[in-house]
Amino acid sequence: MNKNSNIYQMLYAAVMVLIVGTVLALIYMALKPKQNENIANDTRKQIMSALHIAAPDDSKVKETYEKYIVQDLLVDREGNIVDSAQNVAFNVEMKKNVKLAERLLPVMKCVMDDGSVKYVLPMYGAGLWGPIWGYIAMNDDGNTIYGANFSHEGETPGLGARIADQDFQDKFVDKHLFQDGKYKGVVVLKKGQKSVTGAEQVDALTGATITSLGVSAMLEDCLAPYEAFLKKMQDSTAPAANENENNDNQPE
Repeated sequence: MNKNSNIYQMLYAAVMVLIVGTVLALIYMALKPKQNENIANDTRKQIMSALHIAAPDDSKVKETYEKYIVQDLLVDREGNIVDSAQNVAFNVEMKKNVKLAERLLPVMKCVMDDGSVKYVLPMYGAGLWGPIWGYIAMNDDGNTIYGANFSHEGETPGLGARIADQDFQDKFVDKHLFQDGKYKGVVVLKKGQKSVTGAEQVDALTGATITSLGVSAMLEDCLAPYEAFLKKMQDSTAPAANENENNDNQPE
């Protein structure tokens, strides 16, 4: 065949595209498990950060995570546990979950070194330039925030991106979701503003109003559905006089 002919050049190009495409597909398939594990480990690090657990070496992330996270749960809006299979909460894709009419409500139960129990609740929302997400760790009183972690896809460096800074996240520690027995949540407001609902508040980031409002909206949208579950946690830690009441479907 004439190597200078159009037919030869077209066949040659087609064969090269096929070979290169096949090689790239094989490389992708070979690397995908590792990529998925890296993504999972990044998520584990974020969850552990909300629990104030220092990030271990990359080779020990999963081991450390499984040491502290002792149970995954899915609960419904009535606070009932509907599933407790292994990794059932960890595997919930929050980006899709928040769009569902009947959301899954994932909970990760953690036992700390001192024996105290924490419950981690995942969140997903929208910032200025793209999605934001995070994790709120609750004390087992069902009311007090133990820790928080926020992440983002593309918020402005030095402004909205500061939601991922530890000093901002630490402002949520010891905030309460309930006031006088009623769910109020936690809001993010400009310094000097006061919540009209009586909710406890965190000062917004200077120069990042929209991202701060995004965090506030995310907290409300993603934590409010857990109200009944959190109330059951509160009931389970009530004084001994209530111990004989019906405890069905309370957190294990």
